[in-house]
Amino acid sequence: MNDTVLIIGGGLGGLFTGALLARNGVRVTVLEKNATPGGGLQTFVRSGQRFETGMHMLGGFRRGGSIARICHYLGILDRLKLRPTDPDCMDSLLYLEEGERYAIPEGRERFTDYFAGLFPHEADGVRRYVEALYRLSEEVGMFYLREDSASIFSHSEEFLLPADELIARYVVDPRLRDVLAYMNPMYGGVAHHTPAYIHALVNVLYINGEDRFVDGSSQLAEALAGVIRAEGGRVETRAEAVRIDCAERMIRGVETADGRRFTADRYISAIHPCTLLRLLPEEALPRAYRQRLDSIPNSYSAFTVYLTLRPESFPYINHTCYCQTSHGDAWRFGDCDGAWPRGLMYMTPPVSGQGPFSRKLILTTPMSFEAVRRWESTTTGRRGAEYEHWKEEQAARMLARMERIYPAFGSRIETIHTSSPLTIRDYYGVKEGAMYGFRKDAQQIALSQVPIVTKIRNLLLTGQNINLHGICGVPLTAVNTAEALLGVNRLIHAINTKYDTDYGTF
Repeated sequence: MNDTVLIIGGGLGGLFTGALLARNGVRVTVLEKNATPGGGLQTFVRSGQRFETGMHMLGGFRRGGSIARICHYLGILDRLKLRPTDPDCMDSLLYLEEGERYAIPEGRERFTDYFAGLFPHEADGVRRYVEALYRLSEEVGMFYLREDSASIFSHSEEFLLPADELIARYVVDPRLRDVLAYMNPMYGGVAHHTPAYIHALVNVLYINGEDRFVDGSSQLAEALAGVIRAEGGRVETRAEAVRIDCAERMIRGVETADGRRFTADRYISAIHPCTLLRLLPEEALPRAYRQRLDSIPNSYSAFTVYLTLRPESFPYINHTCYCQTSHGDAWRFGDCDGAWPRGLMYMTPPVSGQGPFSRKLILTTPMSFEAVRRWESTTTGRRGAEYEHWKEEQAARMLARMERIYPAFGSRIETIHTSSPLTIRDYYGVKEGAMYGFRKDAQQIALSQVPIVTKIRNLLLTGQNINLHGICGVPLTAVNTAEALLGVNRLIHAINTKYDTDYGTF
């Protein structure tokens, strides 16, 4: 294939799609509005410490994992600095009011045995529930990079069952039901709406083994951009697309904020579809298509506190810590009311030569965009004193939870920095600061499915709003998008062949 391809958006989806195409002889140009590429892979430095903006926990990088296979195909796997979480405790879960603590191990059998042992009256249900998770994941061939992947519309009855109903089908104890939903912040889970297959894929991904980037997630963005450049492509930063010239259902060019114009044979949008609509002339796409995209609910956003810590005052914790105020809140994290925050996650990102103490901590909790709706017309740095005071209040609420977990926690803090749904919206360019893009809805599954192919003949889509989100879902969607140009199953076959030849079948 000798076509040139222009990708709008240099986040995880744009970079993976660009790197896969570049490795197959396509001349790729990526336009990224920020100073550095990467989207959720980007990092920033505050008070001498590097913080990740979004990609904290990794799945799929263990031997035979789908993301390990893709990265090996691209020649970057061995360049990534990864640290596995503790196998005996990949995640911890604390209920503040009840004082309950769980240390959740990795591995299918160990995960099953752990909860069966704690809830012996539910042992059989736990086993059947975990079997259901893996059974549902097997229905998504792309999750395992199988060439026989199927449409989501030809699956078992449980596949599109709401996730909370899937758990309830196997588990009676309401406490255990709540515990088994603890990963909800990883996919924006909403009771009666989030499909069971989303719950299953995310849980299986991390049960199989969780890793972390050492020294920050931007290394993956840099590696992917390096692949594109090595193959003769370009990654243009500070190149915000502001207008797409389109006539007769064909894109003719893309204009950037600094007045440049880029052209190519094919175009791929890796930005939020609703952001894309604003760049296109109104007549470029059917009115019904536009209205449909605008009507899809978005997943909730997040409020995050970034802390630098005093030397030797807080331990490095080699797992992700989940905390809920009490049982019964697992499906209500995104609610914006006086009980916020109902739960939070905190983690100490590893650095090279990591010792027993950490100098930084990331504290994050889901938040609805409604919490910041009153400032939605403002821009970064110009939101006003009321907004700054509001952010301080939200940070104080979250830190109060940490004080309950670690008495005198405040004395360990050196500096505090925060981000809100507005920060995410403006930095990533996503509607309502949605952490996971469009919300998948079991009640209206057809509404939340956005095809890769569009009505514009030379425009394809990629990114977290298409198919699946996150560190696993977005690269897999990138494979789908690339194969729309290269040929179905051609890329999957090449990825698997290279991995199995070099490492042996798994």
